[in-house]
Amino acid sequence: MNSTILSSILLFAPQNQEGGGGGFGSLFVLVAIMVIFYLFFIRPQMKRSKEQKKFRENLKKGDKVVTIGGLHGKIAEVQETTFTLELADNVKIRIDKSAVAMDSQSQIGEQK
Repeated sequence: MNSTILSSILLFAPQNQEGGGGGFGSLFVLVAIMVIFYLFFIRPQMKRSKEQKKFRENLKKGDKVVTIGGLHGKIAEVQETTFTLELADNVKIRIDKSAVAMDSQSQIGEQK
């Protein structure tokens, strides 16, 4: 039984490698992981962020929007960094531009 344990330990023990070729392979794998991470996570997030910023900049008075909190309203006034939303008759709130998630028309189209 002791010989079985000893042979298992020797089987999984790290082997000494002759030469220095292992460093290049490790560097290649690290660079490949970084490239894949960039292509699948960072780049799409940057693209979404640019599209969202462009969408918020193009909003104007009268557009119907939905906030990130789920409030539906119509833009009554546009300021430099905020919007005034009309939620109902004589009910207006002021929100930051970054709180707008989408226009209510695109949400209606997605539900169909």
